[in-house]
Amino acid sequence: MPEALREQDASLIFALDIGTRSIIGILGQAQQGKFHVIAIEKEEHGRRAMLDGQIVEIEQVAQVAGEVIRRLEEKAQVKLRRVCVAAAGRALKSQSARFSLEFDSLRKADDDVIGQLEAGAVSEAEKQIAGESAGQGRFYMVGYTARQYVVDGYPMTNLLDHRGKTFEADVVATFLPSGVVESLYAVTGRLGLEVSSLTLEPIAALNAAIPEGIRLLNLVLVDIGAGTSDIAVCREGSVVGYTMATVAGDEITELLMRSLLVDFPTAERLKMNMGSMEPVQYPDILGVKHDISGENLQELVRPAAERLAKEIAGQILELNGGAPSAVFLAGGGSKLLGLAKLVAEELEMSEARVALAGNHFQQSAFSEDYQLNDPEFATPLGIGASAALGMINDSYMVSLNGLPAKLFRNGALNLRDVLLMNGYHYADMMGRTGANLAYTLNGRREFLRGMPGVPAKMAINGQEAELTAVVQAGDRIDFTPAVPGVSARETLAQRLGRHFPGKVTVNGTPQPLAYVIAQGDQVEVLGAEVPQRPRTAAPDGPALLPEKAPSPPEAVKAAPLPEEPETPPAPVAVEKAEEQAPSAAKVPPKAGSAPSKEPDKGREEAVAFPKAEPGKEPDPMEPEQLSFGRGGVRVVLNGAPLRLPPKPENGEYFLMDLLEHSGLDFSNLDRPVDLLVNGVEGQFSQILRPNDQITIQYRDEIR
Repeated sequence: MPEALREQDASLIFALDIGTRSIIGILGQAQQGKFHVIAIEKEEHGRRAMLDGQIVEIEQVAQVAGEVIRRLEEKAQVKLRRVCVAAAGRALKSQSARFSLEFDSLRKADDDVIGQLEAGAVSEAEKQIAGESAGQGRFYMVGYTARQYVVDGYPMTNLLDHRGKTFEADVVATFLPSGVVESLYAVTGRLGLEVSSLTLEPIAALNAAIPEGIRLLNLVLVDIGAGTSDIAVCREGSVVGYTMATVAGDEITELLMRSLLVDFPTAERLKMNMGSMEPVQYPDILGVKHDISGENLQELVRPAAERLAKEIAGQILELNGGAPSAVFLAGGGSKLLGLAKLVAEELEMSEARVALAGNHFQQSAFSEDYQLNDPEFATPLGIGASAALGMINDSYMVSLNGLPAKLFRNGALNLRDVLLMNGYHYADMMGRTGANLAYTLNGRREFLRGMPGVPAKMAINGQEAELTAVVQAGDRIDFTPAVPGVSARETLAQRLGRHFPGKVTVNGTPQPLAYVIAQGDQVEVLGAEVPQRPRTAAPDGPALLPEKAPSPPEAVKAAPLPEEPETPPAPVAVEKAEEQAPSAAKVPPKAGSAPSKEPDKGREEAVAFPKAEPGKEPDPMEPEQLSFGRGGVRVVLNGAPLRLPPKPENGEYFLMDLLEHSGLDFSNLDRPVDLLVNGVEGQFSQILRPNDQITIQYRDEIR
């Protein structure tokens, strides 16, 4: 009876490269700062189960991968449970996009502002990608690079700590269609494997072929497979972009098939023997045997090789903005005789600066049993070395709402990155306020504000978290998307009364009282006096703003915060002039709690401290008015004092922190609610100060 296999321990890395022509598996572990390779297995597909790097026949690919796994398990006497994989760059799509935030007062750009800008820009890029690729389903965000920031019209390369009122980010985001990722997970799922890390093939190959120590130079890695040629660019120490060319090694094979009338396996064999000094024998599809020299083979495939070199060079020049310092060719297709010279010619570079990858493999990996300088090993070695040496963190499993999150690792990830990579958008994170409604009535502006949205709820391992929180291996993320607020809506009857006797025209056309007023309408009333606006909103209407409210600005702005210009409330996105954008929520409210009219345990009696003048800071010499500890605060909520203890790390309190103390169930609102700070309409993200007078009540209950 065969001996039972031992379980795979945390130190053993299993890298699986699922290629168009073959599948390569590598086992190894970190040792002395390098990836120690202990076993390698390779198996070619029996038939074309993959097309241009995309899995077509999941069952067939799983069978071939299963054979590779069986042989590796037999060699290492280990039962493999976890695998590190890479997604092909076949369908990578890059898109540039801009996003702006505007404040009413000076704001210092911190990590939160930068994060909101970048998340908004990535979401805009995904919208554009989805629009251009209708019918292709969801896209996964693979990564993005901020190309430029702008502060009040001035370009910046680094936004942190700069001050201004208007901030803008210009990013280039890269996406993969969901089908590429889902098919990869389908294969590993059939094999009973858990994906412990997922990256891109060009990134993995680059990690093997180009050591970090030389990435300050402008270098390009081209991983030429059978179906695609994946390209990654690095400079100034990091990867700055990746793309792919739609031609690869199969172009050469197919040309040989057509020219010599041979089947695919024979054409592959001829391609690999192009450097032979002796004539190569082969049978054509009619059974006739032929001889051909290596020199004649090279001449025969030259048109396809030139096309391949031209396509690769064109993608490099477009992505990099010019010729790089050097180019490394990796993958099985890079072995094509004379290809490096052709690429150099297309880039107008010295032939000495275009070389096969493999010379640097020994800096990240070693083996006593295998020669690792084969360019074909670039991707599987890169997958394994990246996981073993912490470049993408082995066993980096994160759950999102109870399911494994799909993560493309290339450095540390925060909560915002994880959400963007798993199909969530900026609006899901920030909580969009319902659209405002502005129109004129007899030439006078009327303005109705949409209801605030319900902020997103975010937690890591059961603890409330912010979008900038760093996600660690094994973290459990719970995320409830923000719910957009109800848009402002009003009919003529709601504004004028159901029995209004006068004549009403809208934009010059008579309309019945049932007419729903639209944004920008010009309403004219004749024959009767216009009644004053009722204080209570109509049953189906959202929050109403009195007529004294200012006209809506050209661009939606965050509410100003007097006396504290460096820490104003979170901004809103500049998207539509008529639409109120989301208020950022630092800490989500505990929505869904049962309504209660009883005061909270933290409330004090009204005599505990005197009411200060609204908006005025307390006198520091009066101990009764001191805020409760550093970072804590005392306010008056709905007429009763409320004592708020210090937050962890002396964090600020925001208006939305009081929602759970208001006695209202914000997940089941049935009427308009007023949010007032010192008698003025407040924002969820407004910072509270000692002795602020807060009102959070249904409008029809306010006296």
